[in-house]
Amino acid sequence: MSVFPQPAKKLSLSQKLSRLALRLRDPEWRRYGRLLFAGKALGVGLVLLIITVITGLFFSRVYAADAEIKAAQVINPINTVWTLIAAFLVFGMQVGFTMLEAGFCRSRETVNVLMECIVDTCLCGILFYAFGFAFMFSHGNGFIGYHWFFLQDAPATYESTGVAFLAFWLFQFAFADTCSTITSGAMIGRTGFAGDLLYSVGVSGFIYPIIGHWAWGPDGFLALMGSEGHFLSSLGTGFHDFAGSTVVHTIGGFIALAGSIVLGPRLGRRFKRDGGGPMTPHDLTIAACGGLLLWFGWYGFNPGSTLSAMDFEGIGRVATNTTLAACAAGLTAMAYAYMSSKKWDVSFTVNGFLAGLVAITCPCYWVSPTGAILLGGAAGVIVVAGVELLEWLRIDDPIGAVPVHGICGIWGTLSLGLFACGKYGATGPVSPDNSAPLTGLLYGGGMQLLTAQAIGSVIITTTTFAVAMAVMYLVHATGTLRVSREGELYGLDLHEHGIAAYPEYVIAPVAAPAGIVAQPHPSPAMPAIPFGSAVSEATQ
Repeated sequence: MSVFPQPAKKLSLSQKLSRLALRLRDPEWRRYGRLLFAGKALGVGLVLLIITVITGLFFSRVYAADAEIKAAQVINPINTVWTLIAAFLVFGMQVGFTMLEAGFCRSRETVNVLMECIVDTCLCGILFYAFGFAFMFSHGNGFIGYHWFFLQDAPATYESTGVAFLAFWLFQFAFADTCSTITSGAMIGRTGFAGDLLYSVGVSGFIYPIIGHWAWGPDGFLALMGSEGHFLSSLGTGFHDFAGSTVVHTIGGFIALAGSIVLGPRLGRRFKRDGGGPMTPHDLTIAACGGLLLWFGWYGFNPGSTLSAMDFEGIGRVATNTTLAACAAGLTAMAYAYMSSKKWDVSFTVNGFLAGLVAITCPCYWVSPTGAILLGGAAGVIVVAGVELLEWLRIDDPIGAVPVHGICGIWGTLSLGLFACGKYGATGPVSPDNSAPLTGLLYGGGMQLLTAQAIGSVIITTTTFAVAMAVMYLVHATGTLRVSREGELYGLDLHEHGIAAYPEYVIAPVAAPAGIVAQPHPSPAMPAIPFGSAVSEATQ
């Protein structure tokens, strides 16, 4: 039989007071009471302190009118941290670009690709610090900025974003570095390293920042286009490029086109019209992994361009649109390429999802997920057609930089005028402003936005290509743009850098699926060949 203890009888208020008086006569109980009171007082004080700090950091402050502190001078810590995280992701895309280019090139020019990507980054950083950022993002006129050289006399924040000035600089440096790296992709395998340094100065220091100012500068003439008293005020709307389909990718792609035209094709490159075909990449594993790293970095590229962690819905929408456009483009590129080759081509699939990422970069904030899938799917077809067009024109672009970034950059810019869904206006440091949403042609917005996008794209594309051609011919005149015939046949790695990427492997001029039969002594008909050299142009 179980026995349950009887609950203690509940004390009345008078009994509790009598017990308290009795305990207060005990020294041990008095000491315990003092400790208990002090602990509770300390806990309440800490809670009040935490509330004060959080309120001061993350919520609005009230300043006296005579303090004359402008809102632009107040740093928003959340938006600043968000922008820095995005900058780190965009900078990480350099790993992706390096792997993509190294995988699509031939083994004997791998070190050259690595060196070019690394040094381009270092050079771009110094140039963007000295004057590139000033040309692009400072106040000046509609064509060029002329303040903040060497980051001097800069305010606490950039404009009204609330983002710390140097955090914004770092974010934009990563964008500039991306443009410079895009350029090199179409020029690998035959560009001299000294010539690469020279044209990179032109790209990172002048072409990208000056032309970029037109669309992204605080007073750029394309950014202010359509407003009263500015360029084409009767149009009623300005040019829009949320994260850089035009400013980064089209500029980079058409500089790459100019470079590949001035350089000419690699030795031994025979085009389909002449009975040949593209040269085989040496490591598609590296190339595919590099493409996926670029996709990951794009989550800093596009969502980070809000410059605001407070635009919660906008960040999620941009990231989702970025994902869906890439997925759709990868599938359509794979399918479209299969129609002609009857093979499931990994290189076209990789360049396909990259084309979708490039295309969605401009309209990612203003389109719906369905629109992202449609424009991304179109980009997958466009990039394959662009590769075939360059092949027919006998333009040698080893990694497809021109179709992916140049041509699909144009498509992405124009697609905003078609697919802007009429719901979203502009991001903001605290919340989005949807009072003036962008509406494209397919959503009943008429031709106004599409016309503005076409005008901006034509102006930037033609100017970039013309200036880039002049720069490339100027560098070519110095004799440094293209390596000598002997240096190219020997291989850029050994000729330019004195080291091979794979010294422990012997590169044979012939290969068989079952392997090559080992010979105890070199055959008179097949002399020994130094690593990185070529038997003839036809074997490359």
